[in-house]
Amino acid sequence: MRGTAKTLRTVQWALLGSIFLYAVAGEFLGVRARNLDPSISYVFTTAAVALVGVIFVVRRTMVFRSAESLVAHPDNAVTLHQWKSGYIASYTLCELLALFGFTLRCMGCSFQQSLPFYIGAFALLSFFGPKIPVSS
Repeated sequence: MRGTAKTLRTVQWALLGSIFLYAVAGEFLGVRARNLDPSISYVFTTAAVALVGVIFVVRRTMVFRSAESLVAHPDNAVTLHQWKSGYIASYTLCELLALFGFTLRCMGCSFQQSLPFYIGAFALLSFFGPKIPVSS
């Protein structure tokens, strides 16, 4: 289980670095800030709020349930795989949040409009570090 946690931590750090790269790439690849239809920004913001909800549902259904089972049976390979998959799925969804910001920046939004997506993704990804299940 410790090897799986180490792998997940490596994935987490790589994805945190990629969020920084999205912000930098958006500045170099993005078009100059222009007036964009506000409804596009609202659509991305609404999707981002829904995505954060989905992240918490994935964590509750995949990570927390399998972590409870791993406390009782730490050698269960199927449960360990589900625990790992839950972390990977939540990390992927956090990364998608950062991609929303990158997409908005490439469409012509300002950096300040994309920044909340980057910060949200970075904060969630930082907060969701792998924790080895132990009995309480």
